[in-house]
Amino acid sequence: MFCLRHFLQQARTQRALLRLLLLTCLVLPATLRADELRVAVASNFAPALEQLAEEFAAQSGHHLVLITGATGQQYAQIINGAPFAMFLSADSERPKQLEAEGHAVAGSRFTYAIGKLVLWSADPTLVDANGDILEKGNFRHLAIANPALAPFGLAAKQVLETRKLWEQLQTRIVQGENITQTLQFVQTGNAELGFIAYSQWLQLGTEQKGSVWKVPAELHAPIIQQGIILKDSEAARAFAAFIQSASSRKHIVAQGYELP
Repeated sequence: MFCLRHFLQQARTQRALLRLLLLTCLVLPATLRADELRVAVASNFAPALEQLAEEFAAQSGHHLVLITGATGQQYAQIINGAPFAMFLSADSERPKQLEAEGHAVAGSRFTYAIGKLVLWSADPTLVDANGDILEKGNFRHLAIANPALAPFGLAAKQVLETRKLWEQLQTRIVQGENITQTLQFVQTGNAELGFIAYSQWLQLGTEQKGSVWKVPAELHAPIIQQGIILKDSEAARAFAAFIQSASSRKHIVAQGYELP
């Protein structure tokens, strides 16, 4: 009789544990599926992506870890094994190279934004509406991002070459490692003016707007910003779809970008 009672108690205990396990699986499926995505993102797009990352996390449960920097530097890190799941480049060339070299998921490349360039000074009287200050030369230093690493820096170089000023201004040019550092050069007064992303200028406070020349797109090659999945996963594909969604595209335009 004792053995029978003991057997029944064990059976009830096992059934209770099984029910608890099933309940836990039903209550926590999103947590169990949640993933962490390490996203390498070009410096110019990082502020816009921070807001999108919060929305994506709220919708999907997946958490984004953003690593910002110059596109050229991030490309070098990726081919050397950096553990990034996705790359949001400031150009289209590096994602194409990564795909061709087998460092990314084939067919996952997409254009998420087209960048716009401005010439900006914290001095509200320095930069004119046509950028003629570049020819007049009433400045000591002009800041641009490193053309070899940063697509916005390459666009700035192309503008100066188009206006036949690249060689003439060599002694006045100071190069930032990326577009964020270039902005800081002008903000701190280390350069009186500099080429930055239009999206960066929009984010400046009213008292910092200074003077600006919105560079015509025909003066440089298009700044086509592409993303690509580096390590395939459900979370990575969900984020790629999210950033191309109508709501994300609306946010990207509001942040100072054009769309393809």
